[in-house]
Amino acid sequence: MMTRTQITLEPELQKTARRRAAQLGVSLAEYVRRLIARDLAEPGPAADASIVFDLGTSGGADVARDKDAMIGEAIATRQSRSSRRRR
Repeated sequence: MMTRTQITLEPELQKTARRRAAQLGVSLAEYVRRLIARDLAEPGPAADASIVFDLGTSGGADVARDKDAMIGEAIATRQSRSSRRRR
C-alpha cells in the first residue's frame, strides 16, 4: 500500500522534473519514487582498486626511460609509410 506525500518544488524545478519524467515515459510521482528508491538503496560493495594492478607483465619495458627512442621509432615508421604511399 502506498502513502500519499506532498512536496513543494520551485516552479522551474517542477517543470524540469516533469519534462524528465515525460522523457522516461513515467509520471512525475513515479519519477520521484525512483529517485528516492535509488538514493536510499544499499550501496554495493566498494570496488577493489587492486584488481587493475598486476594484470600482466610489461616484459621489462620502461616507458619513462625509453620514451625518446619509442617516439623516434614511431615517427620513423610513420614517415616511411607516408613516403611509400606517395610512390
